[in-house]
Amino acid sequence: MRFHRLVLAALAGLAAPAPLAARTLCTLVTDAANGAVLREEGDCRTRVTPASTFKIPLAVIGFEAGVLTDAHMPVFDFKPGYPDWGGPAWHAPTDPTRWLAYSVVWYSQIVAHRLGRAKLQAETARLGFGNADFSGDPGQDNGLDRAWIMSSLKVSPTEQVAFLRRLATRTLPVSAHTLDETLKIVTMSPAGDGWTLHGKTGTAFPRRADGDFDEARAYGWYVGWAEKDGWTLVFARLDQDEVKLPVPGGTRVRAEFMAGWPALARSLGYP
Repeated sequence: MRFHRLVLAALAGLAAPAPLAARTLCTLVTDAANGAVLREEGDCRTRVTPASTFKIPLAVIGFEAGVLTDAHMPVFDFKPGYPDWGGPAWHAPTDPTRWLAYSVVWYSQIVAHRLGRAKLQAETARLGFGNADFSGDPGQDNGLDRAWIMSSLKVSPTEQVAFLRRLATRTLPVSAHTLDETLKIVTMSPAGDGWTLHGKTGTAFPRRADGDFDEARAYGWYVGWAEKDGWTLVFARLDQDEVKLPVPGGTRVRAEFMAGWPALARSLGYP
């Protein structure tokens, strides 16, 4: 009987599902031409931190205000004391193209400080990107350094897609120069079956009750638009980790989303 119980316990253990490493909170895909929702799975309406996906609207605001000149100007140098958790890639002189390619946080902070809180709030609200709240952490006066990194600024996948649709179709209420230069610096990646994806990742850790960051519950974003043969589809994918993982959430979400994109596009009726 004891042996029988041990066998049953072992079989039960084999049958038990392994804990999820991450779960998808939202997958949203729309047609850029008419805004039709082609796929909406999960909760795509709740606002969370945009993390580094905010670099796209920040670039739009920066170019429109003249803080950013073009895809390669201005160049800013790394200085001691700047955020450097991105490793050696963040220590090099950085222009707008490199800023988005390597997701350099300190470059975002320089741009944000040059724009100022009032300008950022007004323009983010005008462009419809989330709650436009740059107050930062309560009592910390750090909105220009981290409002978009698990702090006061929040956006939903639905709002991400609405903003990106207007960028991809060049209907944002900004100058042609701003649209030209912003579109140049958004990273392009081949995704198979002739598709090209333009997009930005984002990763951020929520705060625990004790105020520390919960590295086991990271949010991972990948947002942008896909192009092929005259079609343009706009997408947002948002995951949240269930355990601490070695690869940043946004990086992993992008890899998984890109690998699955051709099949997803075919399921939506696009060859």
